[in-house]
Amino acid sequence: MSNETILIVEDEIKIANIVQEYLQDSGFKTVCIDNGSDVLDWVQQHPVDLILLDIMLPGKDGLQVCKEVRAISQVPIIMLTAKVEEIDRILGLELGADDYICKPFSPRELVARVKALLRRSSLRQEDHEDWHMDEERYQVRYHGKTVNLSMVEFAILKLLSASPGRIYSRSQLIGSIYPDNRVVSDRTVDSHIKKLRHKLADELTSKELIYSVYGVGYKFEFHA
Repeated sequence: MSNETILIVEDEIKIANIVQEYLQDSGFKTVCIDNGSDVLDWVQQHPVDLILLDIMLPGKDGLQVCKEVRAISQVPIIMLTAKVEEIDRILGLELGADDYICKPFSPRELVARVKALLRRSSLRQEDHEDWHMDEERYQVRYHGKTVNLSMVEFAILKLLSASPGRIYSRSQLIGSIYPDNRVVSDRTVDSHIKKLRHKLADELTSKELIYSVYGVGYKFEFHA
């Protein structure tokens, strides 16, 4: 029997009931909320392992709710959407949801996606506990190995690894790494990322940690 709690944020009662039934049959605890304005307060006051979040909600839409939740928590979020054009934003820069599923969907597929995301999240947490960044030495230690980085490389990695799965655009990376507003080209960022990847691969781990997201930017992920 699973101990995970899934928060279902869906105002269509029929859909919410079906999703709740399938999740409970799979051993999950569930809570349902039908208004976007109520989600943030609930998340702040209760432990939750994953959120299923519809986009079209009364009160606040799911995109705004996702942004607010992500500002305070890295809880896994799967968006439910009938709007294909929203997918880039859902997984993109300002929102950072972990996955999405388009309506109409198979309840069995949704349960499978929930289980898969919870497994990834668990592995990510285990890896994160073994991930140490030394700001005085610009060093990273991971699974007993250490790599030395430049100041800029360290700053990039610190930003990306602080929010695994979140996608950062090149302009966001530049703004964070160079707060003095100096002019830095996208190509310079790409060069730093390339060097950083080589160092991590050669000296720290054979696993890919920094991923390119075509047309958007970069993200950091722990994977088994």
